[in-house]
Amino acid sequence: MSTHVEKDQVSGRETTGHEWDGIKELNTPLPSWWVYVFWACCVWSVGYWVVYPSWPSASGYLHGMFETTNRTQLHETMANVAAERAPYMERLAALDLDGIVDDGELLNFSMAGGKAIFAENCAPCHGTGGSGNPGFPSLQDDDWLWGGALDAINETIHVGVRWDANEDTRFNDMPAFGRDEILERQDISDVVQYVMAFTGRETDKAAASRGTEIFADNCSSCHGEDAKGVHELGAPNLTDAIWLYGGDLSTITETVTNSRRGVMPAWGDRLDEETIKMLAVYVHSLGGGQ
Repeated sequence: MSTHVEKDQVSGRETTGHEWDGIKELNTPLPSWWVYVFWACCVWSVGYWVVYPSWPSASGYLHGMFETTNRTQLHETMANVAAERAPYMERLAALDLDGIVDDGELLNFSMAGGKAIFAENCAPCHGTGGSGNPGFPSLQDDDWLWGGALDAINETIHVGVRWDANEDTRFNDMPAFGRDEILERQDISDVVQYVMAFTGRETDKAAASRGTEIFADNCSSCHGEDAKGVHELGAPNLTDAIWLYGGDLSTITETVTNSRRGVMPAWGDRLDEETIKMLAVYVHSLGGGQ
């Protein structure tokens, strides 16, 4: 019994016998080059299974003749890096911050390491290069809430700011003078006018005059009688043009009314001592370190 093979009249190729709405499917063979490449890949894959880790098994996976993986290569690379860094880390552990800064080779090492650590842990809040963001202080200016000396920066990195999980954290809260009904709305308006007058801006002089006593009674204990701030309390200087949340009338009024409560993690719970030293040296070098 013979089987009739139908051919397409236009192309002359055999058809598969499938037809949809008058359109017939041609039985076109795959190109020879594609077939050769396919079988070459099959042969190569078998070789790969033999040489490199591949199929899972009941007890793990086939390790291959070389018994190497990206993970083992990473571990080897990290071990080599750790071995290269070990002498520097030992020297970091043995010196205080001033000693590190005085050692040119160790200073360069700390700057390079601190920059990488900062980019990974600090830049999301403080910005690339420490330029700051609204609510997150710039590390490039001279206005330091808790002090900009090397030891002060190191301490802040260690214990954080208002980080409840660390009992030694830097801590001081500004009262919410309006929300907690400590001051009347008019008193808040007057003291804001007084604060704005520090930087020479045009204000309501009568209101600013009334705000003098309000500031002395409620604000000077933290910000100082001269309003230049107190590092030990984390109270900012109010006489310069650097404002963490903004220095316009509405923003200062919001701050006095409802307070602010910025938080910084205690990195001493997450990073080792040598890493924090490198980070402190780098931050101090950004331009605002005192």
